[in-house]
Amino acid sequence: MKRSTKIITIITVFFLVIAIVITARTMIGNHFKKKFSKRPPPGIIVTEVVKEEFAEKLQTFGTAISSKSETFKVRKNDVIGELNLKDKVKKGDLILNLKSGNVVAPFNGVLGYTGLTEDIFVSDNIFIITLDDNSIIFSDIKVPESYAPFIRKGLPVEVRVSSYKDKVFSGEIDFISSRINADTRSLLARIKIDNKDLELLSGSLLEITVKFNLRDSLSVPDTSIMMEGEKSYIYTVSDENIANKTEVEIGLRGDSKVEILSGVNEGDQIVAEGLKKVRPRGKIKPIKN
Repeated sequence: MKRSTKIITIITVFFLVIAIVITARTMIGNHFKKKFSKRPPPGIIVTEVVKEEFAEKLQTFGTAISSKSETFKVRKNDVIGELNLKDKVKKGDLILNLKSGNVVAPFNGVLGYTGLTEDIFVSDNIFIITLDDNSIIFSDIKVPESYAPFIRKGLPVEVRVSSYKDKVFSGEIDFISSRINADTRSLLARIKIDNKDLELLSGSLLEITVKFNLRDSLSVPDTSIMMEGEKSYIYTVSDENIANKTEVEIGLRGDSKVEILSGVNEGDQIVAEGLKKVRPRGKIKPIKN
C-alpha cells in the first residue's frame, strides 16, 4: 500500500512540474509577445518605381584616328633660325620658316614631331613634323556578325581611355559597312567622338561601348530585388505602410538598377534597401530615399 502511494505521489509531482513549466513558458511567451507587439515598425528606405533608359551593349576596343592629318618632312639645313614649334596652331599659322618656303598650317590642329633629339641639327638630316586635327576623333571597330542586325548609324557610343579613368566620352556610329567580312565574320563600323577639348590623342587605345535596343522601361534599384530560385520579388508598400511581397519579371541589369517588365506600375512605392528587416504583410516606417 505504501509503495503504491509513493508511486502516485511521484506521478503527481511529475505532472505538477510539467504543468508549472508549461504555464511558465506560456506566461513568458505572452510577456515577450506583448512586449514586442508594442515595438514601433522598423524604419525602411523606400523609393518609387520610375522610368529610365535601358539598352543592350556591345563592348569592344579601337584605336583613335585624327579627323585630319598632315605630315611634313623637313631637312635640317633648310630651316632658317631656331626651331620653335607651337603645341597648337590655327589654319594659316606659320609652322616653319624654311629656305625653300614657309610651312603654313592647312587647318587647325596639334603639332608633333619625330626624329628629334636634344640637338636635332647634329644627329639627323631629316625630321618629321605632324599636324593632327583631333577635335573630332574616329575609330574603326569590328562588330561580330551576331550583333550586325542591331547596329545602325547614329547609335550612341561611350568611350573610355586609360589616361582619363573617370571620364566617359560621347560618340555615335558614323558609318557602317554594307557587307560582312567573310574572313573575320564581322561588320566594319566607324565611330565618331566629340573631342573639342583635345583630350584624346591620335593612336590612343579606346574602350568602346555601343548601345543598342534603347528603350524607356520601369526601373528599380538592384538592392530592392529578392531572388527565390528562378523567381524575382520586391516589396511594394501600401498607403497604410504595409509591405507586400510582389512577384516581378525582370529584364536587363546594370548601373545599380534593374529593368522591370511586369508586376508593378510607375509610381508604385517599394522597399529600396533593408530587405532583411521587412516581413511580408508587416508594417514599416517609410524613409524616403
